[in-house]
Amino acid sequence: MASLSFLHLSSATRFTPRGTPINHRARTQKSFSIRSQSAPVLSQDELKKLAADKAVESVKSGMVLGLGTGSTAAFVVDKLGQLLSTGQLSNIVGIPTSKRTQEQAASLNIPLSTLDLHPHIDLAIDGADEVDPNLDLVKGRGGALLREKMVEAASSSFIVVADDSKLVSGLGGSGLAMPVEVVQFCWKYNLVRLEGLFNELGCEAKLRLAGDGSEKPYVTDNGNYIVDLYFKNPIKDGFAAGKEISAMEGVVEHGLFLGMATSVIVAGKTGVEVMTK
Repeated sequence: MASLSFLHLSSATRFTPRGTPINHRARTQKSFSIRSQSAPVLSQDELKKLAADKAVESVKSGMVLGLGTGSTAAFVVDKLGQLLSTGQLSNIVGIPTSKRTQEQAASLNIPLSTLDLHPHIDLAIDGADEVDPNLDLVKGRGGALLREKMVEAASSSFIVVADDSKLVSGLGGSGLAMPVEVVQFCWKYNLVRLEGLFNELGCEAKLRLAGDGSEKPYVTDNGNYIVDLYFKNPIKDGFAAGKEISAMEGVVEHGLFLGMATSVIVAGKTGVEVMTK
């Protein structure tokens, strides 16, 4: 299990993902915390922005940056654009993980490139859908899991930003979607196989729809479909699960991001906390 770092949390229980306390009494405390004296009630977007702003403090001029996708990552991109416009940052290059992020970054005049031209990335910053005590993640509910994994795997450091609703005791524990990107050809065949693979965990597999009121499937930036897996019980062994999913013909990528995050910045009621390995 990864060593987690926190400050300013009462007792030995450092966070309670989905109602399950995790005890870290013996772990080294080597982090910072930002706490409000008046303890205002912040919205989820305000919490995400707090985490994003802290993550951007790690960005230095001249860096090549992986730019994530999703609502939390959008706050990161906004902050980078602001710092560039005021001259507080310069000469950075962004590698976007989706067309949506590319468009946002371009609108903020953030210089952009690709992995082809910059195969080594200094730092990637992205959100997560679930974070477990080992800093393993579920990502991809925004539909960009393949490009996110490619960019973040090429990064020397990978900072995850999240609000405390994303903390779970085990991956799949939120009961929300764990995405698997599959080719369009015979997608139903793979949906049935994926559901059967995790039958003992009460898994239900659903094809992701476009969300425009039609029954059209959602199509990724890579021209593929997404099968979302919903678990009644958390995944017992993420690495074994990821290996079995990847072994299926027609599977392009899965949303288990294992052993990739170097730190996770979490905003919650107690302030901003940093979890590190």
